[in-house]
Amino acid sequence: MQFYLFKTDDSGNRTYTPYDHAGYMDIAPLDKGENIRREVCLTLEQMGIMPESSHHEAGPGQNEIDFKYAHALPSADNTSTFISVVRTIAARNGLYADFSPKPISDKPGSALHIRMSVKAKNGEEVTDRAIAGILKNIADMTIFLNPTEKSFKRFNKMKAPKYITWSDKNRAQLIFATRTESGGRCLQLRSPDPNANPYLAFALMIYAAVDGIENNEPLPPSTDTQQQYLSSSEQNAAELLPDTLVRAQSAALNSDFIKRFIPESIIKAYCN
Repeated sequence: MQFYLFKTDDSGNRTYTPYDHAGYMDIAPLDKGENIRREVCLTLEQMGIMPESSHHEAGPGQNEIDFKYAHALPSADNTSTFISVVRTIAARNGLYADFSPKPISDKPGSALHIRMSVKAKNGEEVTDRAIAGILKNIADMTIFLNPTEKSFKRFNKMKAPKYITWSDKNRAQLIFATRTESGGRCLQLRSPDPNANPYLAFALMIYAAVDGIENNEPLPPSTDTQQQYLSSSEQNAAELLPDTLVRAQSAALNSDFIKRFIPESIIKAYCN
C-alpha cells in the first residue's frame, strides 16, 4: 500500500506540503520518511503483521510498505490495521498520512497493489484461468476497488493502469503475473487504491478468479509493451477500465456478476 506523508501546521492540521522531496527508492538524507516507515514496521511486527519491504515511492513524501501474505480474511484485517497504525505513528511525529489515490494532481497517485495466489486442491495450475476471470469482470468490479472521484484521476497517469491487460514480463500492466517463493505463480492486481474496502476488494477478486476457473475462461494474449508505447491498433483493440466514477457505477449496476455476489444495499451505497 502506498501513502503520502504531509506536514501539519502549528495547530496540528494537515497541509499539502510533502514531508520530503525524495524520489523512487531514494535514501536518507533525501528520504525523510525512513524513520517513520521503520517505526511502522516495528509496530506491525509487534502486532503479528509481518512487513516484507518498505521504501520511498516516486512522489514527494510518498511511501510504500508491503506485508507478508495471509489468507483473505486476515489479510483484509491486516490492511485495515495497517492504515490505523500508519496514521497514528504519522500523527505522533507531527505528520499527516494521506491514503487518498491522488492527493497531488501532478504527482504519482497511490495504489493498493493486491497479490493473490490460487491453487487447486489437486495441484492443477489454474492461475491463467484466474487471471482471465479477473480481466473478464474487472470493469464491473472497479467501483468497489476505486470508489472516489480522485480514484479516476490516478488512472492512465505515471504508470497507473488504463487498459484491461496482463503480462508476466511488464509490471506496468493491470495484472502482473509472477513466480512465488515456492515456484508457483501469483497475480498482482494494480488498479485498486487505498480507499477501497479490502473486504469487498478481496472477496470480488476471489469470486472473479473462481468464475474464470469454473468456466475455463481463456487467457487473452499478454501485453508486454508499456501502455504509452502501444500502437494505435493495439490501443484500439485493448479494452479500457472505466475512466470515471459514473461509468464505474454504471458497469456495476448493469452487472449480473456483481448482483450475484454483492448485497443490493452495498451496491446502492456505492452506486447511488
